[in-house]
Amino acid sequence: MADASLRVLRDLADVTSGGGDLDKVAPRFLEALSDGGFARPCLMLADAVRMEVAVVASHGPTDRRARLAFGEGVAGRVAVSDAPTIIPRIGDDSRLDPGGRPDRARIFVPVRWRRRVLGVLVADRDPAPPASLASAQALLQVAAALVAPAMAERVAAKGAAVGRSGSAAGVGPMVGSSKGMRRVVGLVEQVGPSDTTVLLRGESGTGKELVADAVQRASGRSRAPFIKVNCAALPDTIIESELFGHERGAFTGAVQQRKGRFELAHGGTLFLDEIGDLSAQTQIKLLRVLQQRTFERVGGNRTVSVDVRVIAATSRDLEAMMAEGTFRADLYYRLNVFPIHLPPLRERKADILLLADHFVERFNRRHGRAVRRISTGAIDLLVAYHWPGNVRELENNIERAVLVAQDDVLHGHHLPPTLQTAESSGTVSEEGLAAQLDALEHDLIVDALKSARGNMARAARRLGITERIMGLRVRKHRIEARRFKPRR
Repeated sequence: MADASLRVLRDLADVTSGGGDLDKVAPRFLEALSDGGFARPCLMLADAVRMEVAVVASHGPTDRRARLAFGEGVAGRVAVSDAPTIIPRIGDDSRLDPGGRPDRARIFVPVRWRRRVLGVLVADRDPAPPASLASAQALLQVAAALVAPAMAERVAAKGAAVGRSGSAAGVGPMVGSSKGMRRVVGLVEQVGPSDTTVLLRGESGTGKELVADAVQRASGRSRAPFIKVNCAALPDTIIESELFGHERGAFTGAVQQRKGRFELAHGGTLFLDEIGDLSAQTQIKLLRVLQQRTFERVGGNRTVSVDVRVIAATSRDLEAMMAEGTFRADLYYRLNVFPIHLPPLRERKADILLLADHFVERFNRRHGRAVRRISTGAIDLLVAYHWPGNVRELENNIERAVLVAQDDVLHGHHLPPTLQTAESSGTVSEEGLAAQLDALEHDLIVDALKSARGNMARAARRLGITERIMGLRVRKHRIEARRFKPRR
């Protein structure tokens, strides 16, 4: 077995040596994998603009048109999580096309280049014990590293790189395929390489800090200091000292000179979160730094010059604050050079399930859980809710649900009461108890049939009822079991 693996690696190394055009390298690379015992191998390339992974080369009957949004399906999840995944039996996972061999295993590994995920390498393997599949995964990971230079050349040509942990090149670990998120990604890619001041607008919990991280990573200052300051968390008495530093003896307790955040960020980027909470006096000093790139430390008279890019963020209505006289108009115009508005989660419903799947994967790893999917009933609750706390609230609720789930499925009753209360989403039901119990029974049967891929007997066993009762319930609710069977 070891000799066979070494032979495969030698062949792959010969094919990929020196990088080269992916269109020329990929066919020979995938053929070498096929000769080494991997069935239907294919390469999927990540596209940061469309926020998806798509097949660019395959060996065997793989659909060359296949494409998945970041976070969607297994390959989309691997592109986001940057974590290899083994599906021991394809036929047990409804997301996968068995390709005529449902008993095979399917292995997904990310293709990385210089800490960026460029795409996903996928291949099937004949049924084998877990240890053998783990060895096959390790071999595929080496293969992915060998083909990465050719993938990097293609990515450089298309500008479709994906950053660490599934982030689009300079786009951070942002998950979503909605129109609003595509627009945010496009703006980040435009402004990232420049030194332009960026103002991030959006409600609390929409991910402004993630976007700031993405802008910084896409800039020429990515290896320089990146200093973050939450202006709302610092009292007015120390905010100036925190930003601009102080001299020894400037105030009680100032026993030595201290550099501020601007000096610490020299040559790099300073992220000022909740900029709308700055006092009027601090706004004046900040305006001077933005205009002249100079300031004096608190208690000092020596002018300090800095080279800093500023990214600011706020959840407040700065225009209303200007009208009230609590935020300076000249500072607003200095900050509002390149505004990026982050849409609230209620306006990007298409991203809710992608985000939920992403968080399930994250908290599975963090807490050692094994939740594999989200039930239909739980999905309905997630989509119906209005999410006043945006992505942060969704993340917290999914973490709770993963912790309380007793099996490999996240059900609606695992979600917190706020999502299950009809009044919270404006969906108060006028139906009686019997009608609501019927609706719950319908959802459970549909969910079981989905898991069993339309197999009535298997679905009945999942629910702990007889096939006869299953048949009666299916007829009662007028459910067509055959629509859940895989298409041929």
